[in-house]
Order: sequence, then structure tokens, then C-alpha cells
Amino acid sequence: MSRTAEITSNQRNFFHYALQNNLRLNPPTNRPFLAHRPISIYLSPTEYGYVELSWGQTKLSVRVTAQIVKPYPDRPFEGIFTINSEISPQASLKFDTTRAQQQDEVLVARILEKSIRRSNAVDLESLCIVAGDKVWEIVVDLNFWNYDGNLIDVGCFGAMLALLHFRKPDISINGDTVVVHDVNERQPVSLSILHIPICLTFSFYNLSSQEMNIKGEGGGGNNGADETGVYHEDINNEDEICLFDADAMEESLRQGSLTVTLNKNREIIQLSKNGGVPIDAQQLLDLCFESMKIVDELTDLIKTEIKQHEELRYKQENFKMLESSANR
Repeated sequence: MSRTAEITSNQRNFFHYALQNNLRLNPPTNRPFLAHRPISIYLSPTEYGYVELSWGQTKLSVRVTAQIVKPYPDRPFEGIFTINSEISPQASLKFDTTRAQQQDEVLVARILEKSIRRSNAVDLESLCIVAGDKVWEIVVDLNFWNYDGNLIDVGCFGAMLALLHFRKPDISINGDTVVVHDVNERQPVSLSILHIPICLTFSFYNLSSQEMNIKGEGGGGNNGADETGVYHEDINNEDEICLFDADAMEESLRQGSLTVTLNKNREIIQLSKNGGVPIDAQQLLDLCFESMKIVDELTDLIKTEIKQHEELRYKQENFKMLESSANR
């Protein structure tokens, strides 16, 4: 049984009143409806593939590891890629360790599996060392340390950031023997990332009643979104509101959600709608077009952080001196 406090009617009414006035209660209160919270990134200077991420008050650590194993018999030319996610009880009181697996944890694991592994974000064939005998197994471990909503988006962003930051040891093959070189002996090798999927979760609120939210009634309105993210089917209906990157309180009060995964190539990788209020087809298209701008921003943020970290590590570890000595 959940140990979190129930949302009172006064809190719910005040929250709806704030949405009607284009305000979000938790800081920053001036955040638009379709904007994300501040993102803080820490890339380990000593360990490849370790990332700490703060997305608002939601905090996550990701560690990527690699080992040499035997491939699956039906896929002898492909490596193994696994994603493990764990929501610690210290993240929030709502996550109880007495149950085998929480519903939120299962949902996060399934969507990350579809978004990253099944979309072939990592080139598995590049992980093959000896066909049918030795391949790399890449394991991504996600640990959520503080919960303030939007676990799926934070988990996907952190996993892709860690995969791009990770370097596996260089190897050499002498006959039937595979020699794994230390990172201090040879420069480690980055993973082959084919694309960068980004998950975006939208929350829906109907401020009037559930009956008023039935789609398809009435004719020819002005479907679409204004600058604040308010969607309306006709001119007189402004009771449906869409929020991106909801925090914990906003998630507890939402009446429906939509998670869409895209990449910078304008490809929709997966779309998940788990119950709740129905969504109009035109509204779905508008959200996908709006998501493209957010995907471009977050993808550029990942690439910028990785590039800055590589340049910093290049200077700190004197790789330029090693290159000059190797050219002699």
C-alpha cells in the first residue's frame, strides 16, 4: 500500500485554478507548459560511463559496464545489450520494497527497453569479437535516488548520455586468445551509437469534467496549441490543458499521459498511451511536431556535454603528449 499523503480537494482545486491562469505551482513558476525543468549533468572524470543527472528535483545515477561473454546461439554475430532500472525506496515513500516490482518501475523498464534497445540505438554487430564465441555484453544500470516526477524521460536521457560517455577497453586477438588492454595502456574505444532516442512525456488535465473531454463532438474548430500549451477543440473550449515534464504533484493529479520517443532524424520510435482521457488525432500530430523542437534541444545538450568533457579529459590526461611521442 502506498505511504504517500493523499492530495486534498483544496490542493486539487488550487492546482486547477493555477493552470487556468497559465501558472505552474512548483518552481520555477514561470516555466511554460511545454518547457522542461533545469538539467544538471555530472560526467565522471575517472570512470567512463558513470553519469549523475539532476532533472529538477528528480535525481538519477547511471553506470555502464562491459564484459566479454558468449553470444546467444540464435544471434552469433551480435553482442548483448541490457538495461536495468531500479527505483530506490529513498527516492520516495510511494515506492515500497515489500512488493516484487512496482508498477512504475515496470513501466519505466518497458518503455526504455522499447526506446533504446529495440530501436537499435546501439549497433550490436559492432560488439562482436569472435563470431559465435566471444562478444561484448553492455549493461546499463539506472538508479533513481530522488523522485519528483517524469522518471521515463530522465531515465532515457541519462541512459543515452552514459552510453555516449562510455568507452570499452581496446582488444587484440592472437590466434584463439583475446587480450583486453588496460585503459592506461591503450586508448579505450567508444560505442557505435546509431541514433539518440529521446523520450518525452505529456500530461493531460481536463478542468471541467470527464464527460466534456469526449473527442470528436462538434464540427470544424480550431484544433491546435497556443504558446502556453493549452489545447482546445473549438473556440469556446479551453478546459483541456497539456503539460510537459510534470513533477510529482502534477503527475498525481493528471488524468492521462502520453509518452512519445523520437530522434533528431524525425523518426517516431515508440508511442505509449496508458489509459486516461482520450486524445484527438490532430492534437497528437501537434504534440509530435512540438516534440521535434524539444528533441533537437536535448540532443544538442547531450552532444555539447560529451564534447566538452572529452576536451577537458584530453587536456587533463596529456593525450597530446602521448600522440607526439607515438609519432616519433
